[in-house]
Amino acid sequence: MRFSGLRILKEGLTGNTGWGPHWRDPAPKDEYDIVIIGGGGHGLSTAYYLARNHGITNVAVLEKGYLGGGNVGRNTTIVRANYFLPGNSEFYSHSLKLWEGLEADLNYNVMHSQRGLINLFHSDGQRDAFVRRGNAMINQGDDAILLDRDGVRKHLPYLDFDNVRFPVYGGLLHPRGGTARHDAVAWGYARGADTRGVDLIQNCEVTGIDIEDGVVKGVQTTRGAIRAKKVGMIVAGRSGQVAAMAGMRLPIESHVLQAFVTEGLKPCIDHVVSFGMGHFYISQSDKGGLVFGGDIDFYASYAARGNLPMKEHVMEAAMTLMPMIGKARVLRSWGGIMDMSVDGSPIIDRTHVDGLYVNCGWNYGGFKAVPASGWCMAHLMATDQPHEVATGFRLDRFRTGRGILDEEGTGSQHNLH
Repeated sequence: MRFSGLRILKEGLTGNTGWGPHWRDPAPKDEYDIVIIGGGGHGLSTAYYLARNHGITNVAVLEKGYLGGGNVGRNTTIVRANYFLPGNSEFYSHSLKLWEGLEADLNYNVMHSQRGLINLFHSDGQRDAFVRRGNAMINQGDDAILLDRDGVRKHLPYLDFDNVRFPVYGGLLHPRGGTARHDAVAWGYARGADTRGVDLIQNCEVTGIDIEDGVVKGVQTTRGAIRAKKVGMIVAGRSGQVAAMAGMRLPIESHVLQAFVTEGLKPCIDHVVSFGMGHFYISQSDKGGLVFGGDIDFYASYAARGNLPMKEHVMEAAMTLMPMIGKARVLRSWGGIMDMSVDGSPIIDRTHVDGLYVNCGWNYGGFKAVPASGWCMAHLMATDQPHEVATGFRLDRFRTGRGILDEEGTGSQHNLH
């Protein structure tokens, strides 16, 4: 079923009785060429690109709950390509290009809005750092505009520019950055994969990974054993637990990242805004709610909920940056389980087990990476060779120390990324 303006008009006039399910609900088969553990954005995009780019359709995506019920539905929806280090910059640049053609590719409205992203800076040192980052982005082929104080004021007049501790010196504008609708991204990829023959199996928790003589043979699930020639572990914050089934210990920790949304308001924030001194970021959704978040909760946890001290910290940062937000009522909050790698950069690689692959370590960048992550993971699983924009995401960099991608320059520690 293809979407079009004419089809929407017709269904609206006939009681919307002609729409069918967006994907099938199949029973798992005994064997697949590829099994993907995890029905989030990265797992679904991997399945889609395996079918679309490589013609591999005997694929199952196994999700213990419902599709899109994890981190892809628990984030602040930001899309950007303002990375600095070689290795990361090429990857996220590729991802942004995929975002820009995603709706036409999927024939699905993911509500991608390139409203522009502004990273604020509050000191001379931060200005110098953003000048370097902006030049790196331009050299990469992306866009960046350095704004002085008055330039920021034209875009964001509601900020507290004269805050004593954190005065606004200027900002780096990334015009092609913006947001997308997280649920729609998952649904679009699910629909596209299903249309190409991929089995999307919900309520199917993986309880074990079958390995014989160093070769993966399949998985054990709550719906029975499933044989597979290749298995991909793409489960975000649950990566450490799933990898343990294969006898692996990954160089990641899982932390909670909280996010918040206010009641619906009239349009007042046109951009995505990032506070350089408080790790606070905010945008306004299409429904009018102000969507914002801050730091991770600095303790390891698998709970998809946060704690009060971090809520207070985020609210303090919000009030420091834009006092007007104090008049808005917070509607709800939620937490996503972040797979934090020790250098703040992802992992897309083969493991020591033949036929077993891992995709994890996305830190704060998981949602914006969904298209390129699936593209590169599908390429890896289909060809056993890393895609050219993901060659730096090797698993062994943490063992050898070579190729560490410390994007934030804060050192190789989980709790600093």
